[in-house]
Amino acid sequence: MKARLGMAACLVILGIALHSGKGQATPPTTPGFAGTTLAKGTYGQILSHVHTTPPAWSELILTKGSSDLYVQENTWDPAACRNQCVPSTGWHTHPGPSFVIVTQGSVTVYDGQDRACTPHVYTAGTPDNAFVDPGGGHVHIVRDESGSAAKAIAVQLIPAGAERRQDTPQPKARCSF
Repeated sequence: MKARLGMAACLVILGIALHSGKGQATPPTTPGFAGTTLAKGTYGQILSHVHTTPPAWSELILTKGSSDLYVQENTWDPAACRNQCVPSTGWHTHPGPSFVIVTQGSVTVYDGQDRACTPHVYTAGTPDNAFVDPGGGHVHIVRDESGSAAKAIAVQLIPAGAERRQDTPQPKARCSF
């Protein structure tokens, strides 16, 4: 009986340790990149539809099942690389969409399906300060190639309980990094 109680206690402690670390930070793939979860909420099925006239604008969000909504802060700090790397998220995907706003500096995004490895630069304080990652297996990498620190906020809607981020191998894009 004592052994079973001890085993149960160990499992509870292990479960708490694993749960408390889950989703709190994106594992850095290079020095100088860090991700922190600022907030997370879980919602039941969502049905939201707004249509305005004028101007004509429409929004539709329809989910089946529960969803987790994350607010994630990502930071790229080239000084942490000591000129030996470019701070990067590494190649990854998300199970749902991410709405990203660059709040400091510039980041460069590469699409894993783009064989030409076309850079897409987003800079804080400009009209090109935001992008949408559609998720659902869309593989990408976000790098700070500017040499100065960069920050972004990402709001992500994913299936409840799913891993927020999945690391992937480098795709067949012709990127030299």
